[in-house]
Amino acid sequence: MEEMRSTLAAIVGVRRVLLLDSITWLAEDDAGHIVVSGSHGGRSAGDYATRWPLALCCLNDAGVGKDRAGIVALDMLESRGTPAVAYGHMSARIGDARDAWQNGIVTHANAQALALGFEPGQLLQEAITCREWPT
Repeated sequence: MEEMRSTLAAIVGVRRVLLLDSITWLAEDDAGHIVVSGSHGGRSAGDYATRWPLALCCLNDAGVGKDRAGIVALDMLESRGTPAVAYGHMSARIGDARDAWQNGIVTHANAQALALGFEPGQLLQEAITCREWPT
């Protein structure tokens, strides 16, 4: 039996909210949509996340770590103009996108995500579904 690489969690306006336990499962047809990944926000995850333009990319903060190593992908995505947030490793399990969707709490946001109204302390699912998304 073939395992699905992503799960459709919601539709917000014209955007799909896709749950990917691993950012390595990101595919070209995910471009333009919202991705909630269970992956950490480190450099290797950033390399995958920057392959296609997303409406929003959400990653686990992995405890942030030395020199912000756990969230450096937010900076990488910012340089591409992609909004990105990290949710807390204490609020959702690393590697579990469904847990992030159901329980994740935003801990960090890049400039584009801040401009959309994301801020630390918000419940991830609520923060995504309560706003108007640009078309």
